[in-house]
Amino acid sequence: MSENNEQNLQEYGPEMEPVMGIGKWLITLLVMSIPCVNIIMLFVWGFGSENQTRANFCRAYLILMVISIVLMILFYVIFGAALAATMASMPTGM
Repeated sequence: MSENNEQNLQEYGPEMEPVMGIGKWLITLLVMSIPCVNIIMLFVWGFGSENQTRANFCRAYLILMVISIVLMILFYVIFGAALAATMASMPTGM
């Protein structure tokens, strides 16, 4: 009975790809810490990697980078406008 279940699982179960080892994760994180190289490698690994785990990680990292950049731009615009309004309302000369 157990042999039959194993055969069914092998025939119809999802194909599992090998898990990324600690060494590959360390290399991935080391490359992510190098400026400019990290952005290039995010696109290379995110959209051209055979390893689905690394590809998903890189895509999620890219999404977080885009969200961070949008929030930073919004922050600068809001506080820049507030600073400009404050400077415009200040009296000039004494």
